[in-house]
Amino acid sequence: MTIRASFTRQIETLVADLAGRDAVARDAAVARLTVIGPRAVARLLAVAESGAEGATRVAALRALEAIGDLRALDPALHVMEASDAAVATAAARVVCVFVRGPRSVSAVDGLTAAALNPSRPETVRVAAVQALRELQPSTVAPLMASLSGDANVAVRSEAGAGRDRAPRLALDQTDQRLPDDPAALRRALGREGATAPLPRLLRIVERVREREAGEPAASRAAWITVRAAAHLALAQRGSRLALYDLRESLDAAKSPLPVDMLAALSLAGDRSCLEAMAGAYARSKDPWWRDRLADTFRAIVARERITKRHAVVKRIEQRWKGVVDEIWAG
Repeated sequence: MTIRASFTRQIETLVADLAGRDAVARDAAVARLTVIGPRAVARLLAVAESGAEGATRVAALRALEAIGDLRALDPALHVMEASDAAVATAAARVVCVFVRGPRSVSAVDGLTAAALNPSRPETVRVAAVQALRELQPSTVAPLMASLSGDANVAVRSEAGAGRDRAPRLALDQTDQRLPDDPAALRRALGREGATAPLPRLLRIVERVREREAGEPAASRAAWITVRAAAHLALAQRGSRLALYDLRESLDAAKSPLPVDMLAALSLAGDRSCLEAMAGAYARSKDPWWRDRLADTFRAIVARERITKRHAVVKRIEQRWKGVVDEIWAG
């Protein structure tokens, strides 16, 4: 079907942007490839493992980190050995995504080896230590004790950084109240989102939304980002429990929403989301946001096998003339 062919063309165009000299276009391509998600993984891996320029490989690895597809783990472990420090560090950050889950042993072993290897770039070692510190303290205490005497000042400092930190937030602590620090909650979602009970993730979505409403504009964005992370955690588990919130968020949006919300829609959105997305597209004047919405709309249409003859598409065309053709043409 033509919608599938268009994804292949889009991916190739975006991968070409990764190799371009325009940093803004490169960042936009990373965001769009993240929304496209698993469909782009094979092509991104080919770039990450290629002999392309460092900036191009780093951009591909950034997209792979955001997508979080398990196919990226073994290649990232290999790319961590790259001579280019920026590329190796970007690969380490991909591996960090998998320290919890079905391949956690491989991820932890690879990061531990990097952290302990004095010949590896400082940035790689520090990234590895940061990721490993997110594990249970009893698990990594011997490693951190060993690294606390490391010859590298940055590694030594990072290994000892956890000693004076407040206890790490666990998602079950949010059952009573949200923490005051949105960043702590986002980190907890990154650690536990793959295994937390789905009703708990839904409660986080609902409570964070309530919290946003009472926050001043300056701090509201940080909470919206947390809610987006909770949505993505649900979507990565195949859950549609919170789709109503994504639809309502699109209906109310006066500015672009976090990319994680679109990634969640791309993974779990259904035909009930299409009108809200089309409306947001029609109202917006922001080219970047319109492109993201169009990409995600097409992902849902392809997955749900929706054609222009479907009732929801006809309703969209009646409400917003020309919008369907614009989105479909991408």
